[in-house]
Amino acid sequence: MTPDEVIDTVFRTYVERGHRHYGENVTETQHALQCATFARDNDEDPALVAACLLHDFGHLAHDLGEDIADRGVDACHEDLGAAALSKWFVPEIVEPVRLHVAAKRYLCAQQAGYFDGLSEASRKSLELQGGPMNADEMSVFESLPHYAAAVRLRLYDDMGKVSEMTTPEIEAFRPFLKPYVQVRA
Repeated sequence: MTPDEVIDTVFRTYVERGHRHYGENVTETQHALQCATFARDNDEDPALVAACLLHDFGHLAHDLGEDIADRGVDACHEDLGAAALSKWFVPEIVEPVRLHVAAKRYLCAQQAGYFDGLSEASRKSLELQGGPMNADEMSVFESLPHYAAAVRLRLYDDMGKVSEMTTPEIEAFRPFLKPYVQVRA
């Protein structure tokens, strides 16, 4: 596949499945676009903008429904998304996606007041995802090469839940994705 074909495939997935909600007042596509827009508007590295756009791709990869957290199910969407995206993208994109849930757990333990700012849906999923990290888990997380990008992504993730926010169309983010596609023979 060419880089454009890869991106077309990703964008088609958002068109086909991104209308779903997952406990927030925005759709999956709106959430992705908001996160990427906030990162872009804050002059983040293009790789982080791309990771922000794709961070919840794993929610689009399962058919467990939109209310799974209410049913006590953790789909491990971060792992599903990273596995799907690793076929097409470099680690600078994939690893922050894989680590964004761990980053929430980390921030809950590391930053006073962070938990209080989480949405109700994020609090509910946090419990299923293991709760705040302990000191040993934090140390391991901090040793990972992409942990800082995952923390930054997580902060945009928390911001990207604004109903009625106007964002660019998904196609506007193609230039952020294209340099990070790894085409395999």
